[in-house]
Order: sequence, then structure tokens, then C-alpha cells
Amino acid sequence: MPDAIVSYHQRSKHRLDRYALGPDRMDWATQPDPFRRFAGTPELILPLAADLRTVRYADLFEVGLILPESLGLESVAVLLELSFGLSAWKSWGGDRWALRCNPSSGNLHPTECSVVASGVPGIADGVYHYACREHLLEHRCVVSLPFSGVLVGLSSIHWREAWKYGERAFRYCQHDIGHGLAALRYAAGVLGWQVRLLDDWSDRDVALLLGLDRSDAFAAAEPEVPDLVCAVGPEPDPTIAPEPLLAALAAGQWYGQANVLSHHHWHHWPVIDEVHRATVKPRTVVPGTPPPNLPPPPAITGSQSAAALIRQRRSAQEFDGVTVASAETLWRLLDATLPRPGLPPFDCWPALPRIHLLVFLHRVEGIAPGLLFFPRQSCVVDSIRPLMRAEFSWTQEQGPEHLQLYRLFTGDCRQLATTVACHQEIAGNSVLSVGMLAEFDQTLAEGRWLYRRLFWEAGMIGQVLYLEAEAAGLRGTGIGCYFDDAVHEVCGLIGTAFQSLYHFTLGGARTDRRIQTLPPYSHLRRS
Repeated sequence: MPDAIVSYHQRSKHRLDRYALGPDRMDWATQPDPFRRFAGTPELILPLAADLRTVRYADLFEVGLILPESLGLESVAVLLELSFGLSAWKSWGGDRWALRCNPSSGNLHPTECSVVASGVPGIADGVYHYACREHLLEHRCVVSLPFSGVLVGLSSIHWREAWKYGERAFRYCQHDIGHGLAALRYAAGVLGWQVRLLDDWSDRDVALLLGLDRSDAFAAAEPEVPDLVCAVGPEPDPTIAPEPLLAALAAGQWYGQANVLSHHHWHHWPVIDEVHRATVKPRTVVPGTPPPNLPPPPAITGSQSAAALIRQRRSAQEFDGVTVASAETLWRLLDATLPRPGLPPFDCWPALPRIHLLVFLHRVEGIAPGLLFFPRQSCVVDSIRPLMRAEFSWTQEQGPEHLQLYRLFTGDCRQLATTVACHQEIAGNSVLSVGMLAEFDQTLAEGRWLYRRLFWEAGMIGQVLYLEAEAAGLRGTGIGCYFDDAVHEVCGLIGTAFQSLYHFTLGGARTDRRIQTLPPYSHLRRS
């Protein structure tokens, strides 16, 4: 197995007797600017038009129900507003900070969004950076490109997370890419659009397309590393090849100088650069992996608009410890994590599920509390069951036939969930807490770069649970701080065949009424 990746994964684990290496204190004077800008670029002001979309959240899960909008300035603006735009401002005690539609560990937002447009009415051809605070596009490269449509590229600034989280930050940057990809797919769904990951492209291809390799643009600024590029629209082309676009870029005119996010970096984490180099993606041939044939997802009650629900998503800070969810909510939550053709978000994911759910169940009506296991692909049971504790019962809960939820043991596991989540009470006071177990060894054996993809898949599941919690009248929060090997010990897992990569919890949230909530774009004077 790749030494650099395994070495990083082991040293970045939190353990009961010590945490992964990070800064010894928060140097608030050097907190990174959460908003990247490129000085000297032509700017394209985007309309704020998401409120005009009345598509219900429930409508996103009926294939063909939403009539696709045409590509244009307003529809692209809505796509960006509901995926990487601001969702609110918060204010308390003289401090003011922004929230966004795409979640981020510590609200630090290492993910940057770029747009490549060609032949789109109202948008001149070229490469753009999305400035979410101002809701505008910065025209970084003026160039005619040999395709028609819109590409969306995502990149990461590792420093934004490393400033607070040290060596473990690389993991969180990957989670955020998964959250961002899922957020993009949900936003596209509001427009009746699809998202197609251009999965054969290499990291170098993405860097060249988005101008991330241009040293003149990042001379003194923190660099961005490439992650992915997608075709987005009513009928996006998943076969766009990199060579013609990259050749055309040679004739383009580039603009812009990236801003410096922190003027001093008191800590450096070279292992992040090492694991990044070890996981760089080459060009690949991606075989088709059709998802399993599943029945339609359970219906969602309620008429809330998708735009409103997407923007009300928050990370809960505290749960009440008494809220009880219905069994229907549990089954809907689990079902929503499965891939189905034409339905968000996993119809844009090119691989079969490699992440499976360990469920610490606390308060669900009619279902006894305990530890349960939900395989997102049923065949994994044959490989993971022999590795788990012999005393686990593996009795199947009564529910929809296609949802195989196995009970490992029955009992109060609130303290257990709290302990493995770095002693955070939010995991035990919830309705349920989820640990995400990855098929680790097998995945890495297929490609070193797939290490990042495991975290992306986990982040996508997290975004599903965020929105499904809101739709059920609950609230969720991602948990990146957990004791990796303590989770494995709970299961009896030895070795690295399966590894815990992310946690999530949801329940009835308590709201701090001292904190004021303000509209996301009230600071802009435009409609």
C-alpha cells in the first residue's frame, strides 16, 4: 500500500491519548481571509434570482418533473447562488460573519469555485472565478473555447484549514470538495439541470484550465490546488476532452492577481504537501458503473421550496437531547444516501458506493436504540462482517426491502457516541450519530488518487444528511473530530481494510437567540 498516504492517514488520526498535530493556539491576527479575489480582472455582476425559483425540494426527486431552464446569465447566477453563494450573515457582540450554502469545517471555506463559459447568452466566453461575497464573476481569461456550455471547476486552498486544524486539515479540505460537489448538484436540480463529472481529466488538466498553474497570478498569495471539473447544464456533455480546450487557452488573455489570505504563516505543515503530491490524479479511463435498480425514494411531505431549504441549512451547535424522530424519517435519511439515475446528488458520482454507515441510534420512534450498520452496497456485508466483533447480532431491522439495516447490538450508546466524537455531547444528545466507514485498502489498491475521493464521497453523504435533516424539521452537523481507532475498536476492526473517515449527527437543535441572522446579500444594492 502507498507509504506516503498510509503514513499521513495514521499520523493525522485523533487518538484517545493525543490529537493529531495542530497549532498550539489560535492566532486570530492571521486568520485567513475567507474570500478570495483576483485584483485587476473585468467583473460580471450576477443577478440575485434564486428567490424567483419555486421548485419544491420534493420535486428534485422525481425524474423529469422539473422543466430544464436554458443556459443564460440568470440561470448560471442561480446555480452559483444556491451552491457556493452566501446563505446568511450572523452577528453577535460586534462580530459579523458569513455562512454559505456549501458547508465547511470551522466555516473556513478552503473550496474555490471557477466557471468556464462558451456560447452562453449574457456571459462572454472564457474562464471566471466566482466571488461569492459580491456575487459576481471575475473574468480571469478572455478566450474562445471549442465547446458550448458551462464547466464548473473546484479547487482547494489548504492553508485556510491548516491555519486552525494543522495536519488533519487535508482531510477536511477533501470533505469540503464532496460537500461542494453535492451542493452543486442540488442547485443544478433546481434548474432542471444535470451535473457530469469529467472524471478522466487529470489534476494538471484542471489546473491548466482554471489558471491555477500561473505563478504570476499567485506570486505572493496562498496557492490553490486543482480538484475537479464538471459539465453542468440541461444536457451537459460528459465526454469533453481536455486537449482542445487547453490548446485554445494558449491564445487567451489572462488577468488578475490573487489576494494574500494571511500575511504571516506561523506554522507550516509539510506533510499536507506530501500527501497531496502522493494523491495527484493522472488522466484515467473511467469504466461505467451503473447504479443498482432501486424503487423510487420515499415521498417527502411538505411544500418548502428547494432554494429556501438549501439556504436555511446550518450546522447545529447544540442538540436538546429529547427530540424523537419518526421511523419514516430514518428510512428516508438512509435511502437518500443511495445512488439513483437522474436524482441528486449521486447521479453525478462515477463509482459505486465505497462508504458505509455505522449508526449510533438514540431516539427514533418504534426502533430500539443501539448500534446499527447500513451498507450502501449490500455485497460489502460479506467482507466486513467477518472483521467485526463476533458477538454482534446482525439482525435486520424491519423496513423497506431494499434498505438493509443491520442491528449490531441493542442498548443506550449515547455515551459511546459522545466519547468517539472527541467527547462532543452533540453526538450523544442527537437523534442519531453516523460514522462513515470506507473500503480503504481495496480502494487505495485501485489508485493512489482515490484516497481523496473517499473523503469526497463522505462529504457528499454529509451534504445529503444536512438537507434531509432540514426537510424533516431537524438539523445536522458534520463532525470531523473523532477518535479514528476508537471507532474501529467499537466495531472490532483491526488493520486498515475499513477506516472511519467522517462523522455526522442530527437532532433537535437549540438556537442561541443572542446571535442575529441577516439576509445573505443585504449588503449589496441590486436585485
